[in-house]
Amino acid sequence: MTDTRVSPESSATGGAPIDRAEAAAGAPVASAPAPSGTPAGSPTLPLKIHAERAARTLAIDWADGHATLYDFTALRWLCPCAYCRGEAGLPGWLDSAPTLTDEQTRMTDIHLVGNYAVSPHWGDGHSTGFYTYNLLRDRCPCPECTARRGQSGRHHEDLHGARPQVGPQPGTGATKPPSPATGDPHAGHQHD
Repeated sequence: MTDTRVSPESSATGGAPIDRAEAAAGAPVASAPAPSGTPAGSPTLPLKIHAERAARTLAIDWADGHATLYDFTALRWLCPCAYCRGEAGLPGWLDSAPTLTDEQTRMTDIHLVGNYAVSPHWGDGHSTGFYTYNLLRDRCPCPECTARRGQSGRHHEDLHGARPQVGPQPGTGATKPPSPATGDPHAGHQHD
């Protein structure tokens, strides 16, 4: 498994570290063309991945011409790692987290993982989630993709039933996205 750093100074195959002074000043966290390896024109082939610290967004331009924009809060709620999602029938950390702090939604770095995923690093030190290109495209929060998911009858909710929200304001405490069925952030989860 290759873990390639994506930064303003590197290409997808390079490895130059991000300039922390520039990043702290609001420069992009990362920007680079993504690796190839998926058929040209594929909806899951990213041509460009750009994380912008000041806007708190991750933008992806796909080979089929579509563009996806995640805010960092929605991206953190989407974390697919075992710690956040749970494993072996046990709930994950995100199941018990009613809110996320600014540190938990502040991206400090991002790396390419082979030709199939990105791995963001968060202000609280969390960095174990590999967000596959399939996942990022499947959960695209744009109105067109959201409508298509609703029309197809397929439910593309996160792994525990909550749909990530795009746009909670930084500094307000990002609350757990509500269950699409009930609007209750704890619906479908048993709490003792």
